[in-house]
Amino acid sequence: MIGGWLTAPMRQPERRGPDLRHRYTVADTDVLSEEEVRRFIGEGSADPQINVPLAWELLYRREPELYDRLAQAERLHPGVIDWLPTGVDTIVEVGAGTGRLTLELVGRARSVVAIEPVAPFREILDRKLSDAEHGCPVRVVDGYFDDLPVTDDWADVVVVCSAFTSAPGHGGDVGLAEMERICRPGGYVVIIWPLDADWLAARGYQHVTFPGEMFLEFSTAEEAAELTEIFYPQAAPEVRRNRWTRVPFRALGHEPPRDLAYKVMAATHQPG
Repeated sequence: MIGGWLTAPMRQPERRGPDLRHRYTVADTDVLSEEEVRRFIGEGSADPQINVPLAWELLYRREPELYDRLAQAERLHPGVIDWLPTGVDTIVEVGAGTGRLTLELVGRARSVVAIEPVAPFREILDRKLSDAEHGCPVRVVDGYFDDLPVTDDWADVVVVCSAFTSAPGHGGDVGLAEMERICRPGGYVVIIWPLDADWLAARGYQHVTFPGEMFLEFSTAEEAAELTEIFYPQAAPEVRRNRWTRVPFRALGHEPPRDLAYKVMAATHQPG
């Protein structure tokens, strides 16, 4: 393990609480590669109970199926899907995760490349694609925001859903420049469910939002209670009390996935 941040022998992973912030301990970080340690810990805290973004990275690698259950409940606004360009040659999705958006893209292009750095997510996505009937080839490949394995000016649409932020470890200016690099002139770079709309606006992105109340859609009240306890613990008592299977985003204190930011690439990319 690089960096010298852990000197004690590695303990077996423990679970010390029901919510994500207390779900993992330092021992769980043994699932990370040296490259992932550099990216997600670096000089910061190796304790996921302090470093919440690290807790999410551990979730992705230790319990990918649990994350997939959440992603399936957090359905995108249909207006977002309908807005995306269709009938194009190539779409590149960055941070594809377990395929919440990917399966919606396959009918909109002649080929799709889904880039995802988390190996367990790639396995889940490959499985979903093999089980689904789709009309275009989809390649699932490894890659990070700051080093996309795609040549310049290649894609008609470059899209990311929820994974991109202004933080360097999850995109930032370098990641945005990479997505713009691989998008051909006249093509679209699209960030769905953006967390940093003002930051993107300052970089030339336009914002689109779609109206209407949105819900997390669970199969049972028990599943709704279980997953809100983990991911939205402040809302869990209300969810349990009402035995909701459709949990309104307004009860979570979180913006729903009903907006996007986009930029049409100019004829010539600007340096940097």
